[in-house]
Amino acid sequence: MTEEIRKRRSWLDGFMAYALPAGLSESQVRDNIVVLDQLLYALWDLGENLIFAWTPCAGDQCGLRLLVAPHPLLTEFTQASVAAQESSRRGRLLDELLANQAHLPEEQFEQIAAELGLSPNFIALPFTPEAGLGLDLIAAIVARYGIRLVEDRAVILFDAVGFSLLTPLQQVVQLNSLSCSVNAAYAKLLDREININFARTTTGDGFYIWNRMRGIEANVELYQLLQFILADNALARERARRPESVPQLRAAFHVGSHYEFYQSEGLNPTSFSYLVGQVTIELARMIERALPGQILLGKFNTLMRDENSGEIQRIDSVDFVERTRRPLKALNGLTLAGAEIDEIACYLTGNRDAGGAFGISEFEISDKHGRPHRVYNAKINIHRRDGQPVYLGLREEDLPAFSAPLLNS
Repeated sequence: MTEEIRKRRSWLDGFMAYALPAGLSESQVRDNIVVLDQLLYALWDLGENLIFAWTPCAGDQCGLRLLVAPHPLLTEFTQASVAAQESSRRGRLLDELLANQAHLPEEQFEQIAAELGLSPNFIALPFTPEAGLGLDLIAAIVARYGIRLVEDRAVILFDAVGFSLLTPLQQVVQLNSLSCSVNAAYAKLLDREININFARTTTGDGFYIWNRMRGIEANVELYQLLQFILADNALARERARRPESVPQLRAAFHVGSHYEFYQSEGLNPTSFSYLVGQVTIELARMIERALPGQILLGKFNTLMRDENSGEIQRIDSVDFVERTRRPLKALNGLTLAGAEIDEIACYLTGNRDAGGAFGISEFEISDKHGRPHRVYNAKINIHRRDGQPVYLGLREEDLPAFSAPLLNS
């Protein structure tokens, strides 16, 4: 094994979570990953090029055909000197291409190559793609050398209140405390075999956190992670000898579109992805207005896949919160600060009507450009058998200082 491959070995280890092809050992699959990755790495050319699409080949030519081009093609293709209607069509085509996670059928691959004006590259492999790695694993490896558009993934944004007023040393201590709460929450869910494949990037005074997996269940699990992170943080603040050692948080949760990409780190793509797009913009606007201790849920209405049935369902914010309640019952009995959890109640707040029923308040945040962002105020109550309840988020009556007009309730 060359020194270059040895240095990059830990980067490749992350792919071993995928199911092994029948009849192959982990060692054989690992060797096949190295072979494919080295070939893609050469085409990538230190980040100059992106892989836009691929399709497997079999028979006498065993390998992959790929569409590879310098990254400026992303904007040049849609911003070329063409009519507005054609530019719009090209934008939709490119979004559909980037949103596709898998390989393209051969006929569609040829059509895309013609549209983009690219001549396909061919890489020969010493194994058939499906039997030597599996198409899902190949897609994950290829994704590191391209950009993907994701429409249905949930993302959390945590922000430490008053972070910029702290000394650098206090800032480090608070970020470490938040990291510990993330790890503790993850460990709690692992106790119930909820294995969230989460990723995070820092914003300087907080974190974006998302589930690498997609679908309804994956997004619900991320909401569960949000609850336990906030609970651990709240209990840590109660126990802290000095209040500035543990951050006071505000949180935002939203589902929306974004581009996912892998920056260059040294001579390699990073092993973790970055997000940029509408969902991160929405979260940033939400967190700017959020009060200390507040939890905001963005208003969304999007298609998500049900991992159990394989069906695509349209889910909105209110329906999503309803869906989080049933899985929460499976978490009853977990311990939090030494006391067993009896119940976790999560809901969107609203005013009580004349009949005594609670509605759901919808607020509108306007950013500096005058664009509206619709949000809900979320509340989470964790009741413990032998401990005081943990109340997360703000009540409706705590919101007079929330600078967002109430649209309805």
